[in-house]
Amino acid sequence: MTNRLRLILSTLCALITVGAAYALDLNATKYSWEQCQGSLRPYPDITERVAIPDSFDVIHINHVGRHGARFPASPNYTTDLYNILSRADSLGTITPAGRKLWDMTVKVAETTQGQWGALDSLGMAEQRGIASRMYLLAPGLFNKCKVEAISSYSPRCMMSMYQFNHQLDRLNNQMQFSTSTGRINSPLMRPFDTDQEYVEWRKTEQWQPPYKEYFNSMCPSAPIERVVGKDFPWESEQAKQEMSLTEYYFLANLEAMSLSCNHNDYFTSEESNLLWSIFNLRQYLQRTATTISVIPAEIAADLLLNLIETTDFAVDNYKSTVQAPAANLRFGHAETLMPLLSLMRLKGCYYMTNYFDTVRTHWQDFYIVPMAANLQIVLLRHKKKGTFYVRVDLNEVPIPLLPNNESIYVPWSTAKDYLRRCLPQYLQI
Repeated sequence: MTNRLRLILSTLCALITVGAAYALDLNATKYSWEQCQGSLRPYPDITERVAIPDSFDVIHINHVGRHGARFPASPNYTTDLYNILSRADSLGTITPAGRKLWDMTVKVAETTQGQWGALDSLGMAEQRGIASRMYLLAPGLFNKCKVEAISSYSPRCMMSMYQFNHQLDRLNNQMQFSTSTGRINSPLMRPFDTDQEYVEWRKTEQWQPPYKEYFNSMCPSAPIERVVGKDFPWESEQAKQEMSLTEYYFLANLEAMSLSCNHNDYFTSEESNLLWSIFNLRQYLQRTATTISVIPAEIAADLLLNLIETTDFAVDNYKSTVQAPAANLRFGHAETLMPLLSLMRLKGCYYMTNYFDTVRTHWQDFYIVPMAANLQIVLLRHKKKGTFYVRVDLNEVPIPLLPNNESIYVPWSTAKDYLRRCLPQYLQI
């Protein structure tokens, strides 16, 4: 039997095995490749926002955003994949698909040299687009006003802030901008680094057992075999699975840096869904409230309190001699938003279960934190009643704030009471 025939037969067997397991999986998903890019996915294409009803005036906007699309955060995945493909080439096992992928790792390394983790042109455009739509949502709000903005010390977050502000200034240069960046903002923008209880919790690795169990049972090894060849020598099945996940992560990050490839050369739909679900589960376990621990969500308590207080300040100083900012803008990370949205228990962002194989059908990172993801709390004043309301937009789409209540426009007094109750007990006010 020739090597080529052995490779074809082994690939068919792998596909049949994965397909059979997938068919028996009651929680199997059929998301598109765009969705299976997960939190590496570029920001969704949004042309306009849901208009504010004529009965309201916009008084203030609170914005918490993730940095825009960026080059790969580090060279690790690219280097690891390049090295394994290089070894396959030296051993003579590499496949034609493997050679194409090898070339792509070289292209990514060359394109990203000196720019690892930096905001790219797509990410800049994403932030400008979000800023433009915010302005058009309430153009009267941004006339001769103050805008306060902060970012984490990460350069991609800083640049996201400046691109956003720059676009607002282009649309109306009568605004006053106040910006702050650096480690002084870490308690709000990077609590995953500064919250010692969370740092210690991560060290305990309480999230690892369900993750490892899911990884071992679900991670397909066929994708990496497809590129390095069936006869490539592996130390263990786990090593093969880990490299399949590396291959997935490498390819899922391409569109965020404006590169493309035919993903069908490397994954079946079932495989891409399974590989995505593994990354998705890891983020869910590490960054949100779960039945294992609520600590990952509670690191966002200070940020949520800040949102409450700045909205309250805008209400209290409406038409007073103290000029409240028209907008408070914050620029951080996916790891900033996931805990916050979970702490607020927003629909689709909070899920409690002891059956972790169901997470992929109830909590999806591609919906919650694509590149440039954002939460906006829009403060409104009813023109006739004079009462204040809020609308919560996730990635510029209005969503219900209150559990078991589909209302989009909620009285601020009701919303504030609910958000206070989301805070940990020690911050109840």
